[in-house]
Amino acid sequence: MKWTLIFYLLIAISLTGYSQKKEESELIKKLLEKESATWRARDSKGHSDCWYIQPYSRILISTPKGETFDVPPSAMINTKPEAMGNGGFAVNSNYKMSINAKTAWVSHDEESTAKDGKKTFSYEIRLLEKIKNKWKVVGQSIHIYKSE
Repeated sequence: MKWTLIFYLLIAISLTGYSQKKEESELIKKLLEKESATWRARDSKGHSDCWYIQPYSRILISTPKGETFDVPPSAMINTKPEAMGNGGFAVNSNYKMSINAKTAWVSHDEESTAKDGKKTFSYEIRLLEKIKNKWKVVGQSIHIYKSE
């Protein structure tokens, strides 16, 4: 009887932990989709709300031509709309996450489609922290590649 109770208790704890991770991963996905959409919509306020700049924040971008850009993190907040994206949309897929209590890292693939239909493909890594109980992006690495 005692072992049965312990067994069911362990199952309940495991399911609760899994449920919490699943909920957190969905919150993170929504944040990353919002971050992509607000950039393309030139929604400076909405985009800024996705970010929390830390002293160690960093944004690195590499291009198919071998160029690398070290973008100042301040460019993600209080950006003038004309310096942001120009419409279109993005689809994120292939999410992989490591979620801890207050930190997470996420990798995903992104297919961006500009207003004129031109597509851009990238592998992205996002670093997140839970600030005042909300997930925020604190850093990212974008690797743009040519699709075969």
